[in-house]
Parts: sequence; structure tokens; C-alpha cells
Amino acid sequence: MADIIDMPKLSDTMTVGTLVKWLKKEGDTVANGDMLAEVETDKATMELECFFDGTLLKIFAPDGSQIEVGAPLCAIGEKGEKVDAPAAKAPAPVEKKQEPEAPKAEEKPAAAAKAEPAGPVADPAPAKSEPASPSAKAEADKAETPSTGSGRVKISPLAKKLAVEKNVNYSLVKGTGPGGRIVRADIIAAEKNPPIISAPTAKPATDKAKPPSWPWRSAFDKSPIQAEGTKPLSNMRATIAKRLVESKTQIPHFYLEIEVDAAPLSALRVQLNNGLGTDGVRVSVNDFILKASALALRALPAVNCSWSEAGIKAHASTHVSFAVAIDDGLITPVIKDTDQKSVFAISTEAKDLAKRAKAKKLAPAEFTGGTFCVSNLGMMGIPRFSAIINPPNAAILAVGASVKKPVVVGDQIVIGERMVLTLSCDHRVVDGALGAQFLNAVKDHLENPALLLV
Repeated sequence: MADIIDMPKLSDTMTVGTLVKWLKKEGDTVANGDMLAEVETDKATMELECFFDGTLLKIFAPDGSQIEVGAPLCAIGEKGEKVDAPAAKAPAPVEKKQEPEAPKAEEKPAAAAKAEPAGPVADPAPAKSEPASPSAKAEADKAETPSTGSGRVKISPLAKKLAVEKNVNYSLVKGTGPGGRIVRADIIAAEKNPPIISAPTAKPATDKAKPPSWPWRSAFDKSPIQAEGTKPLSNMRATIAKRLVESKTQIPHFYLEIEVDAAPLSALRVQLNNGLGTDGVRVSVNDFILKASALALRALPAVNCSWSEAGIKAHASTHVSFAVAIDDGLITPVIKDTDQKSVFAISTEAKDLAKRAKAKKLAPAEFTGGTFCVSNLGMMGIPRFSAIINPPNAAILAVGASVKKPVVVGDQIVIGERMVLTLSCDHRVVDGALGAQFLNAVKDHLENPALLLV
């Protein structure tokens, strides 16, 4: 009897997954440990592992489908064995939710084709039919070839992420997937052999004479700023929205703010990075803040707790997470046992986690289990802000930019460098006095940064 592989629960908040691409096809021989498909969860893109030996008899969900956790994906059994689709029905492909099914190429009116708005490039609908004649096929091939114009670029979400990571201009890549869709293999091939821009697609020489498009010039541009319409929610964006509403409405937030003398930290960081040279690890301000937060949690373990209806849960280890912005929102990779690691080890691990987070390649264990979170917008010039608590944490630290300003030292006004930290607290776990002690502990560590290197 054939074995059915269902959509697994690949993260603690996952309810549905997007089947990005099948790596095997019906009739292929598979073995335990083989990778069958790429699945996008609300946190990352992962590979679906096979747990049986046999033949891939039937695929129940096509590429691009959104499948509920527990719904059937495929059947594996003995070659030639007949298998019917299980009673549980997989949801319809994402494309059908995004826009109505387009008419066939030879039947679609030219005016309608011109008026059709371009949807998100990450989830285009694959072509449903082949041209009936050689001439029609040539026209279809021409339409399916990605261009640098305003037409839709057919590219899978995974291929698009890889193209951005590899700095490949995917608008020049010809797709080999269904309906001319650009897939991961096309981006890998394009990286090795970059596509050459032919003469017809090259910009005319007159384009070089055009003035630069400064931001303020947009005031004179009367065209729509973007196509009108509703963009379907990705798994990640839907999960973020749900969790933030729950956090803000169910957790009693209160906020504490403190100003830190950032001059000693800036001076030490410059000294370290210049002394280490290009071969060493270049530390960031955030690396020191992660370390300082972990040491403050060790000094005040009551902050390193979570609320539950059964009671306040104490965590024995400091697992500090940090917010990373990605296309669909943000994710919080976790540095486990942060207080036990050096600033340099934290820096190396944080850079690796952030890079793989943006590529949606984190394993579930790398973005779950955090006991405290740091959100830093200082590098974007934001002087201060308040962050929403990331459940089940009891607090989150918002870090603003270091700015030079007049400050009073003794009886003198001098130019100082200051940084504002804002702590959002769950009042069910952290009271005002405890939160204030925690912020002062972080401040003490950052104003004496050499101690963070010990």
C-alpha cells in the first residue's frame, strides 16, 4: 500500500505552507533522505524530506500551491502501483487566488492584454496552454521571455531570492520552467554565464543624455505610483500580522527609555575594527548591544522569563534574538547562550544568521526559543522608537541611532554622542522598577564596553 506524505508543521506558528517547487517528478525512484520539494513556511524556505523507499507514484499538489498542515502532498509506493487522491483535498494553487485565469494566448484580446495590471513578480501564474501553430508558438515564446520593459517577469519566489543574493539581473534570464517560468537552475546557470544584452534590447544612446531621476522630481510625475489592486498575503506576512495583533492587544505593554553615552563604545569599536584589519571580524554596535543585553539578563534573571496561565516561566539560559528585515516582513534569529559567547563570536554568528534569514534558509531551531529580543533601527537613522513585544518574551529592547549633541558634563556644555534605548515590557512579568534596573545594567555595560570583551 502506498505511503502518503503530508504537509509537515515546519515551525511552531505554521498553519499552511507554499509548495514552491517539486525536486522530483512522478515516476522517479526515491529513497529515505531524498529531498522531494521546496516548501515555504511563514519563516523560511525549507526542503521536504522523503522518509520512504520506492517510487513517487502521484503528486497531489502542484508548484505554487498553498497547502494546509496535514494535507496530502504526494504518494510513494511500489512501481506500477495504482493510487487515488486521498479524501483530504489540497487548497487551490496560489495563482488562482491572485487573479482570474487568463484566456488562452490566441483568444486573449489585445486591448485586454494591454490593460491587465502587472501583479507581484514573485508569484506569476504559469501559462496554461501551448500555442496551436508555429507562428503562435513564436509569439508565445516572445511573450514568455523576461524583458526589461514593463511586462511581467515569470520567476519563482525561490529563484527571485537567489537572483538578489547572487546579484543576477533575472529580467535578462530566459526561464526553462513551466510556461517559461524562471527557476533556481536558470539563476545558477546565469551566474556562471551571464546573459548578454542584445542590440535590440540595449538602451539607445539618447538615454545617456537623460537627467538623473531625483526623488523630488516625482512631484511632477502624474502617473500612478503603482498598480492598483490587492496583493495576496504571504504565509509570513499573515503570521506576523496575527502575532502582532495578539501581542499588542493581549500583552499590557509599558515603555521605559534611557540615554546612553555612546562615545566610549564608538571609540572602542573603531579601534578594534582598525586594529583587526580586513582579515579580522568587524564588530558592529549591535554585537555589543546583544552581549550587554545578555549580561543584563544574567544580572536580572527576572526579565528572562515568560508569562503563562500556569505561572511565570523562568528560563535558565539567555537566548537573545535580533530582528532582521526581509522582503515579507521580519524574522528574529536567535543566538543561543549569548552571555557565554564573546563579542567576536556573536558578531560572526549574527552575520551568518542574518544572511541566511534574508535568503529564508534558517532552520526552525535558529529562529525559535529566544528569551529576549533586540530591535535596532539606529543604522537607518531613527533616533528612538518603541517596539512591540515578541511573544513569549517578556521584553524587547529598541535601539536608536547614536547622535552627536550638546550635553552637560560637570558645569560645561560639550559635544557628546548619545544613544537612546527603549525597553517595552510585559507588565504581567516585568514591573517598572525591574525594567529600570535592567536598562541601567545595559547602560553600564555599554558605557564601559571594554568589560564586554572580557
